[in-house]
Amino acid sequence: MGYSAQDLIQKRKSVRTFDGRALSEEHIQALEEHIRTAENPFEVPVEFRLLDAQKYGLSSPVIVGEGMYLAAKVKRVPYYEMAFGYCFEEMCLFALSLGIGSVMLAASLSRSACEKALEVGADEVMPAASPLGYPAEKRSLRDTLMRKGLKADERLPFGKLFFEGDFTHSLSDENPFAIPLSMARLAPSATNKQPWRAVVSGNTVHFYEYKTLKDSPLGDVQKVDIGIALAHFDLTEKENGHSGQFAASDPQLALPANTHYIISYERTA
Repeated sequence: MGYSAQDLIQKRKSVRTFDGRALSEEHIQALEEHIRTAENPFEVPVEFRLLDAQKYGLSSPVIVGEGMYLAAKVKRVPYYEMAFGYCFEEMCLFALSLGIGSVMLAASLSRSACEKALEVGADEVMPAASPLGYPAEKRSLRDTLMRKGLKADERLPFGKLFFEGDFTHSLSDENPFAIPLSMARLAPSATNKQPWRAVVSGNTVHFYEYKTLKDSPLGDVQKVDIGIALAHFDLTEKENGHSGQFAASDPQLALPANTHYIISYERTA
């Protein structure tokens, strides 16, 4: 991969204030090359494109100083939201490895112009896009207030998100899956709702959605968030020398209210 996923996950912060410099040709080429390698464990194709903000009339009321957007579309097939979230987050982490900031935007952007530039078809959807640029030395006042309002740097306690055997026993931070799950815990999410939950059973992790937001015409945004968390989890697993596979294997546990089974991961080595 060429960079430390764990280091980047821990450094990753949403950037809404850029310094106005255009991305270098070297960085644009690196992003274009990386786009061609985009993949996810759900085997759902996600099509990315770099879009010049001025050329396509792209903007956002919460963003300052951006010159380019990263946009992607996906067909409405099983697991499409999670595939999108996984691939988009991996792209954002790669951009960060180049010193490029990003933030996933779903509502607060010129969506119609972005969808037109991306040529989104009738059977496709663009769940989100992101401005790209070099972070400014100081955040804008709006950016600072948004982060404070969202409590963007706060996360629920590890033991409130991850469990062992069932949903009544919190997972120990000494569990073999503690490190990749701690990286999943750091994932960004819509309004910082942190919808991911997991139950560990031996060599298997069962992932769940704690649903608090309604679906939109774009789909379930919280499944996109879970895809982001799964990217953190999976990239960390691979970086630490483990291999495994995702598959539907619902253990039929008793579930808390508003909690739904999503997918399972089995560590094979």
